[in-house]
Amino acid sequence: MTNVVLVGTLDTKGVEYGWLRERLLRAGVEVIMVDTGIMGDPRVPADIPREAVARAAGTELSELRAAADRGAAVTAMARGAEATLLRLHAEGRLHAVLAIGGSGGTSIATRAMRALPLGVPKLMVSSMASGDVAPYVGSSDITMMYSVVDIAGINSISAPVMANAVEAAAGMAKAFQRASRELRRPARLGAGSRPLIAASMAGVTTLGVDAARERLTELGYEVLVFHVSGAGGRTLETLAGQGIFAGVLDLTLSELADDLCGGILTAGPDRLSAAGRAGIPQVVSLGALDMVKFGPLETLPDRARYRRVHVHNPSITVVRTTPAECAELGRRVAAKLRVATGPTAVCVPLRGLSTLGAPGGTYHDPDADRALFSALREGLRGSSARLYDYDTHINDPGFGRAAADRLHTMIGAAAAAA
Repeated sequence: MTNVVLVGTLDTKGVEYGWLRERLLRAGVEVIMVDTGIMGDPRVPADIPREAVARAAGTELSELRAAADRGAAVTAMARGAEATLLRLHAEGRLHAVLAIGGSGGTSIATRAMRALPLGVPKLMVSSMASGDVAPYVGSSDITMMYSVVDIAGINSISAPVMANAVEAAAGMAKAFQRASRELRRPARLGAGSRPLIAASMAGVTTLGVDAARERLTELGYEVLVFHVSGAGGRTLETLAGQGIFAGVLDLTLSELADDLCGGILTAGPDRLSAAGRAGIPQVVSLGALDMVKFGPLETLPDRARYRRVHVHNPSITVVRTTPAECAELGRRVAAKLRVATGPTAVCVPLRGLSTLGAPGGTYHDPDADRALFSALREGLRGSSARLYDYDTHINDPGFGRAAADRLHTMIGAAAAAA
């Protein structure tokens, strides 16, 4: 039996959820309806009623209805929905999740979805999907579908959109169940036969990271590469904090430059922290700290217009970091790494931090790079982190292979000492 779980407020969106259930059944899957409504009566019956969802959050529906703080009540139902979906997944009764809603329904449903493991199909049809979806998606693999019109009845626009969502959810659920059964998919990420390595990469560090990835694959690891797009760095940090990685090869740190200089692809102040807190062996480099990423050229802020500007693509414009900014980045990297509880090494490519920063490149600036290296060395002085210089640039395949070999050695030493 293949189950698609519908999770939503059946008082305000009951008609629409009833429509979804009918079409999911026609698509050949079973449906488990979870009601997260609070105030009005449900307009269609639920398989898991709102009272049970409230109790899963450690409260009673009557208490939530009487609460003066509406936001706290919604948060409680989101917590209950999360616990409910996790239980259904643990029982093997959840093969995909589908939800529809506006801001409130999207917040409740996506919180529950984010708690599920990566790989479990999660589809959110939302009127919020054309804007910034980062608060809803977070570090998960939620698929956001724009509803075009608000979720308010079935009409000539909403019907085909939701019909597509039904077919997508049903198809994903069937495929997920089939893969789980036929391939005996591990119950959680990282439970496979090959140890997992996290690696960070940008377009301007691809050659070096690819060489490292290929070498680690030869050595028997499975390498997960995260694009340093803000969300990619946050996801790397989240998964590292869960302890699923045998090691982290963090060769690309451009999100730290965006965080310092107001770029658009920051991963927040906690970037480059989780592996150290978790005691995971990590090899770090300084890839792409020679640039800050902004939006299209016409949106470039005034403070950046008179510096070295490079149009990376129509959506991304990059600006060279200054010696002062590089020195501060060196201090920040050192501060994060000197408190790491696990084996830590920094590989420094002395001849350039990106394709643009290599000799002959637009951003080749030895003075700025030296400011970064000097501040990093000073900040790591007296710490357990080891620093290694390489007389090459970051995209030299030899540099990538050397970083991979160093991580492999550190992982072996950590395992032997355990």
